Formats: sequence, C-alpha cells, structure tokens
Amino acid sequence: MIGQGGIGSLIYILDRHIRVKVTTHAIRCIDKAGGIDEYLLKTPYHKMDTEMGLFWKAKIEKMYEELGKMEVVFFTPEDEDRLEEQFREIKLAERAARRDARRKMYGWSGKKDSGADTEGTQGETSAREEGSPDTDIHEQMLANA
Repeated sequence: MIGQGGIGSLIYILDRHIRVKVTTHAIRCIDKAGGIDEYLLKTPYHKMDTEMGLFWKAKIEKMYEELGKMEVVFFTPEDEDRLEEQFREIKLAERAARRDARRKMYGWSGKKDSGADTEGTQGETSAREEGSPDTDIHEQMLANA
C-alpha cells in the first residue's frame, strides 16, 4: 500500500499556495527538483497522471514563457543603492504611520509629544511615573513597531 501525505506547496512563479495529496515518493521528487514549480516543469507530459498536474504544468510553462519575453534591465550599483535607500525610507514611513495609528487607536499620546497635544492629558502624564507598568507596556509596543 502506498502511503499518502498531504502537502501544501507554494508555486513561486504564481506566488500562490496549492494543496494537493501526493505520495511520499512524489514529495521526495518535489524536494529533489527544488520545489513544485521545477518538478512540474521537469516532468514530461506523458508521465503526468492527473488533469490537475497537467493544468498546473501548462499554467507554469505559460508564465515562464511570458517572463522569457520580458526585457531584463540591470541597475548600476549607484542606482541599486539609491533604490534600497528609497525602499528603506518608505518602510520607515509605513512603520511610523502604523505606530501613529496605534497611538490614536489606543489613545496614548506619549512622553515626547508637543505641548499642544498633551495639554488636555497633563494630569495623566504626570501621574504616570518612569518605570510604571503602563509606561513599560507602551514602550514595548513601540519597540515592537
């Protein structure tokens, strides 16, 4: 009797997970080929047993064919550095926006806000002491942001 193992695989070219039931031998073959994409591409059509396998093989081949027609552009090292810096700036801006949204959602103004924002909560912030449990929780939330 052939043992069956469920496998959830990521088809990299399609950036999509599929869930199929395959034999342990097929799992080993997929691993040896380097993933389900490569396994499907390397397996000849006459060895494909299922319609689903044939469908995914054809779909992946079509995607690779379309990728092959695309023009490839290489960046200079200076352009790559500039793009990495822009990406880093975008990530930092997104992180700051998420942090501000969390602060608004939870109603925490923080210690370093301007005086205009903290005038209404002056009593609250002075009541909180350095090292109090409330301050520690908020600092941990900021550290995890």
